[in-house]
Amino acid sequence: MLWAAAGVVALGFLIALEIAAHHYGLPGPMTNQAKEVIFAPKSGPLLYASMALMMVVLTWRERFIAIGAAIGIDVIFFLVRWAVDAKMMFGNGALWVMLGCTVIAITRRTGQERMLLLKGVGLGLLLVAGRKTGDTWLLITSKTRPTVLDQYVATADHALGDPSWVAGRIVNATGSIGAHVLDYVYIQLAVAAVIVALYQLRNVAAERRFPAHHLVRTFLVIGLLGPAIYMIFPVVGPIFVYGADGGNFAVANLWPNTPPGGAPHHMAFNEFTPRNCMPSLHTAWATTIFIHSRKGPLILRMAGAFWLIATLGATLGFGYHYGTDIIAGVVFALTIEAALRSLARGWDRAGIQLVAYGTVVFTALLVSYRYLPVQMADHPWVFGPLLILAMVSVIYGFVRTTKLWEPQVAPARQPELQPELV
Repeated sequence: MLWAAAGVVALGFLIALEIAAHHYGLPGPMTNQAKEVIFAPKSGPLLYASMALMMVVLTWRERFIAIGAAIGIDVIFFLVRWAVDAKMMFGNGALWVMLGCTVIAITRRTGQERMLLLKGVGLGLLLVAGRKTGDTWLLITSKTRPTVLDQYVATADHALGDPSWVAGRIVNATGSIGAHVLDYVYIQLAVAAVIVALYQLRNVAAERRFPAHHLVRTFLVIGLLGPAIYMIFPVVGPIFVYGADGGNFAVANLWPNTPPGGAPHHMAFNEFTPRNCMPSLHTAWATTIFIHSRKGPLILRMAGAFWLIATLGATLGFGYHYGTDIIAGVVFALTIEAALRSLARGWDRAGIQLVAYGTVVFTALLVSYRYLPVQMADHPWVFGPLLILAMVSVIYGFVRTTKLWEPQVAPARQPELQPELV
């Protein structure tokens, strides 16, 4: 019943976004996904990563069949597109396999086996739908929010030493190699999440059930709630407002060499750049990847740490985010992760306090960015440490609370020694 209710809610949300997108003359998430059954997908790696998530419920024999079928279908699509000189991209085969598994679950499976396969397919398709939903959300933010608050955020960012400007100069100094590495990390964040999730879900086929909590749940909820904050706090990023990418709408071409100045105010911006900065969802997603990789082997923990550091470097170094966005993104991620863990294990006092505290800190950050940016810029040695302290306090609360939730191993009881008889 819970899975059915979640499916109904998700379907209703997708239909609402579809209607909203068509209202602005844009294709919605369901339309875009339906096109990828035949036309070239936007991201082939994402579709294959989604199929990999679905395959956690299959046996090894079924996995090899699924992979072979997906590659075979993609080869056919490749040859047809090559013959008609169409856009080249793989991934249709993975989508066809997931849809085929849906048909098999309904027509050939029964009982628990049917439910398990449907859950696996649903998990894979949710990742794809989450990407399409996010793309539609971003288009809607650009159409419905004609003014942005970048100048407020940039002014508040002075309290942190304008980290985006500093990181931008560092990335420029590394040349094309550093930029290409960071760009790949930034674009393929969902694939990194799938790798960690596959490790967490590696025993699903044997145990015939999913764990109570895993990375994909947090990943999807962050993608669902984050764009709602974009609607409240529209920000496009320094590369657009203070850089060459903003065109005629940019204040000036200042990034990354000269930090901006002046009194902040609302400013009009174009109708196609997403207002997707506050909070930084790439930072939030990378933070959850790092958290969930902590229970894995050393290579996975190292990869999780690398992805977090590289994502922070990309978000700041490419001028996509301000330092204030990063702090808000970390608090946002930890609050959602704490809420989902509490939901999975049962709410207790520690969980309620942590989620409430994270929500208060996140709200306080947004309010301060909007109404206290000048004071923050004028007193950086006061507000800079306060911003860092606010983020660190949520991190400390999360680490402390989740350690309390871990099962405690009781020490083995030592047998009592009998006194020797004299």
